[in-house]
Amino acid sequence: MAYQLVIFDNDGVLVDSEPTAHRILSDYLTELGYPTTLEESFRYFLGNAGRNVHRVIADRYRGTLPDDFTARCHDRVFAAFREGLAATADAGAVLTELRRRGVPYCLASSSDHAWIELALEQAGLRPHLPAELVFSAQDVNGVGKPAPDLFLHAAAAFGVDPGECLVVEDSPNGVLAARAAGMDVLGFTALMPAERLTEAGATGVIERLPQLLERV
Repeated sequence: MAYQLVIFDNDGVLVDSEPTAHRILSDYLTELGYPTTLEESFRYFLGNAGRNVHRVIADRYRGTLPDDFTARCHDRVFAAFREGLAATADAGAVLTELRRRGVPYCLASSSDHAWIELALEQAGLRPHLPAELVFSAQDVNGVGKPAPDLFLHAAAAFGVDPGECLVVEDSPNGVLAARAAGMDVLGFTALMPAERLTEAGATGVIERLPQLLERV
């Protein structure tokens, strides 16, 4: 199928930010009395908007987090990002090739714009993704994945039918959002087992970003 738009998630797909962010998140939760390993952080929180951390802690520990938890965690993550952040292997090359082929692409992330901007800048991907190609849950009243709103908003901005879009996602919530939007979705297995992504409805899986080029 000739897709009219490729939509990338940011964290874990284009920018290798998830290990840093989840190391800080798991350390902070442990510091607050909710022991959490890095692996558990990936399992429970990968692909979740930050506000869902409160819900998971309530469900798992019957606990509560400080009102300023999200802001403080973001501050710690931002500080770590400023010390250095890399693009995912071959991300820049894949975006360059899509542009060469004339295949439109964009980024759609549940993170806020400040987070996305910092990540792209530090990872050296800003030249590939100017502001008009970047969409955040902030653009749809804060409604993040697994709701389809963000993906539908991105498709509408390009004037493309959802069925003509291909999404690249690394989390079950992202896959669920894409499928709810009526889009095909490739599960990227860098951090998440393939079976969890296919169970969520991924229409295919890739281990490396260049494999995407075989699908467009």
